[in-house]
Amino acid sequence: MATDVVSQLAESLAKTGVEEGELSYKGQGRKLDDAKSVEEIVKEIQDFEGLQALRLEGNTFGVEAAQAIAKALETKSTFKQCYWSDMFTGRLRSEIPPALNSLGDALMLAGARLTVLDLSDNAFGPDGVKGIEKLLKSSACYTLQELRLNNCGMGIGGGKILAAALTDCHKGSSAEGCPLRLKVFVAGRNRLENDGAIALAQAFQLMGSLEEIHMPQNGINHPGVTALATAVQHNPNLRILNLNDNTFTDKGGIAMAQALKHLSSIQVINFGDCLVRPAGAVAIADTVSEGLPILKELNLSFCEITEEAALKVVEAVKHKDTLEKLDLNGNCLGEDGCSAVQEAMEEMNMAPLLGSLSDDEGEPGDDEDEDDEDEEEDDIDEEEIEEEEEEEEEDDDDDEDEDEEEEKFSTPISAPKLPDVSSFLSFPSPDKLLKLGDRRAYLIEQRVDLTDTMKTAEAFMKISSVYKDDNTEVKDAVLDIVDALLRKAYSNTSFQGYSFVSSLLILFGLIKSEDKVKPVTVVPGHLQDVDQQSSQKQPIPEPVWKC
Repeated sequence: MATDVVSQLAESLAKTGVEEGELSYKGQGRKLDDAKSVEEIVKEIQDFEGLQALRLEGNTFGVEAAQAIAKALETKSTFKQCYWSDMFTGRLRSEIPPALNSLGDALMLAGARLTVLDLSDNAFGPDGVKGIEKLLKSSACYTLQELRLNNCGMGIGGGKILAAALTDCHKGSSAEGCPLRLKVFVAGRNRLENDGAIALAQAFQLMGSLEEIHMPQNGINHPGVTALATAVQHNPNLRILNLNDNTFTDKGGIAMAQALKHLSSIQVINFGDCLVRPAGAVAIADTVSEGLPILKELNLSFCEITEEAALKVVEAVKHKDTLEKLDLNGNCLGEDGCSAVQEAMEEMNMAPLLGSLSDDEGEPGDDEDEDDEDEEEDDIDEEEIEEEEEEEEEDDDDDEDEDEEEEKFSTPISAPKLPDVSSFLSFPSPDKLLKLGDRRAYLIEQRVDLTDTMKTAEAFMKISSVYKDDNTEVKDAVLDIVDALLRKAYSNTSFQGYSFVSSLLILFGLIKSEDKVKPVTVVPGHLQDVDQQSSQKQPIPEPVWKC
């Protein structure tokens, strides 16, 4: 009997949470559609005196269920923390804004003063940002310290709405003598691209209070990176800066190196997979050498850094007593370069702080490799020129509506020269795809070895990555090319369908490869194309799982 009582008590504590002022339903995996399904939750909220935090993550709520919970929150003036990530799985996107609106309205009516708002892993897109726009502008968020919107699919439009809401919140709170002092901002995997990043950078500069910025995997390149660099200079208490898997190039790397000179409190710098290149790495090394007294982690992995630049970075951390990790993996050091870096770290008695170099890309060697590298640099330079032209044109056309501006950003009007298939496959973009013309499917077929399942899968992922649901021309082009590519592949009787699917799963990061193939960043276009192909008369075959 005593054992049963203890078990019941433990279950109750696990269910409701043991933190003071916190009610938790975290990770219960419940599907809650209507008011009746949340009657128990509503009662517990109503009966909880001094409620400060509510954890709903890991369940799925319909509109009526959210409205019932919102009604219970209307009297909770002590409420501070919303842990509401991953709470709309399996819901229609149209259901999410009204659910968020009702919850936000309840908090405003209650007179709550939020410190944490976590809505990560809710794929609500720009409309979802509109669902919290009113809340973010209200006095309920004047005290907000942490805003977490990781993996929400906001896109450029959502990023702009969010930036405007934060700006209004800062203005409103400043008028009341207590300006918004946001400390933590998390918005990785949101496809913010340059325009979204630039808009948010302006809000960051205005606030000047950030201590952590996490914006990995957002398709930002040097104009957006440069804007963020300007913004972080005005946030002197910044401790963590994570921009992993965006594209700096040397211009962005140099701009960010200059910005870091103003950040004496920085502890973690994550520029991994950002293509800072040797010039950017050397500039960052100079900044590290001159300042950053409490630096703990520096990640410059997968950035096309050469041996000479890497050794500059190593020399820069020589007197960093607080350093815990230096990551230079996946660069272009070559075997001798890796040895030189390791030896240099050993001489400084810092060898344990150096991360693995097992994925080094090798030193650029023969003329063919150098030619390819030059072509890739030219391609990026062309993209940068296009972006600068877009920005100038947007400045001249301030009266045009937002949709037209976004269309311009996605499809630049002019470019220095016509991109070829090699350029597209090296650095895919919607503009390059369209400029291949009506014979684009045939041209790509000629450049891809369709007898090699991994190369076919890689081509599939590159083409699908530029899919734009709001751009019919791009969308149709992507679907047509992928369809033609796979039909051609499967017309060959020697093509191994199951091997192709396995290659896709490896690139999606769902299974491991014996050849250490690096997974790609999954974007909606990949999933759209898989769905499209699975509905064809000759669908992608399902893999045979082996133990």
